[in-house]
Parts: sequence; structure tokens; C-alpha cells
Amino acid sequence: MRAVREDHPVSAAIAGRRSVRRFTSVPVDGATVEHIVALACTAPAPHHSRPWRFVHVRTRPARDRLADAMTGAWRADLEREGKPVLEVAGLLRRSQTQLAEAPVLLLACLSLGDRKRWPDAARRRAERDMFVQSLGAALQNLLLAAGEAGLVGYLKGAPLFCADAVRAAVELPSDWEPTFLVLLGYPHEELEAAPRYPVDVDEFLVER
Repeated sequence: MRAVREDHPVSAAIAGRRSVRRFTSVPVDGATVEHIVALACTAPAPHHSRPWRFVHVRTRPARDRLADAMTGAWRADLEREGKPVLEVAGLLRRSQTQLAEAPVLLLACLSLGDRKRWPDAARRRAERDMFVQSLGAALQNLLLAAGEAGLVGYLKGAPLFCADAVRAAVELPSDWEPTFLVLLGYPHEELEAAPRYPVDVDEFLVER
């Protein structure tokens, strides 16, 4: 098997990516955000479509509405599970702090407007899967582009569990499905990257 070229810029960017949750308070300018979103939107997509949509949740009122909506939905879920009151409070407080303090908060959405309307359920599911995979590719592009710009960050999948609340909070168009939050910023001075252990490819790859 051909060895991975760790000295290649693309290999280094992929291998160096980490999910980082501590940022400095240094703001990120709008041009940088637009640049990394533009690179995200070069991802492969089915039928020459462009199924990715992003909302830059930039203003304090918009962030507050989003945080309140997600907190309310998650609180209801946790209480139904019978979680202790103090545990619920701690989880919600942590989530609200993350949303409030991230220098960049992007809501990634999926648009299925260009999908084919197959007559059977099996092909409709497959069609949706193609569009979802395309959004995943766009998110990976975005994270790698952010790294090139000196930023770090992570994905937060909470909107998938409270889509209606998120949609109302940020007034999404009807055909935009909220999926992930992307939280980005410049790395905190005390950040130390977690080690990346070698991948045993035999666990994930078979030959036929």
C-alpha cells in the first residue's frame, strides 16, 4: 500500500484537524468567514445541485434567540429522561456558553429543492442520503479551510434534535433544514492539540 505523504499540504491539513472548543476573544472578520464558506461550497454534489446553506448567526439578538430555543428543547428532552435538576442546569449552561462565546457561529442547513422526486420510498431515501453526504463533504471543506485561515473549531449536532425550534429562532426559509452548528475562532493560547494516534486501516478497509 502506498504510504501517506505526511509532508504534503493536504495530508498535513487533514491529519492536523482537531475538534477544538477553546477560543480567544479575537473577532474573525466577515471576509474570512465568506472565504471559508465559499470553499465549503466547492464540495461534490448530486445532479449539479448546491444543497448547502449557511447562516452566519452574528448578532447578539439572533444568538440569544437560537440559544433560548435550543435550551428549551433540550431541557424538555432531559426532563423527560428524568435527569437530575443540577445535571440539567450544568449541561444547559455549558451549551449556552458555547453559543455565546464562539467568535463565529454558523448554522449549516440542507436544501433538497433539486432532488429527484422518485415514485418509490427506497429511491427517495437514497436520494436524500446523497444530499446529506454532500453537506458532510461541505462541512469537511469548511473545517479544513478554517484551519488554513488559522482558525479552529468543531461541529455541534444539536440542531438536528430540535429542528423546528431552530428554524423558528433564526427564521429559516421553509426548504432549509438545520443540521449542524459550526463554532470557530482563533485557538486559545493554552491550547495543546490532542495526539492523533495512527489509524489501523485494516479496521476500516477490506479488499474483494
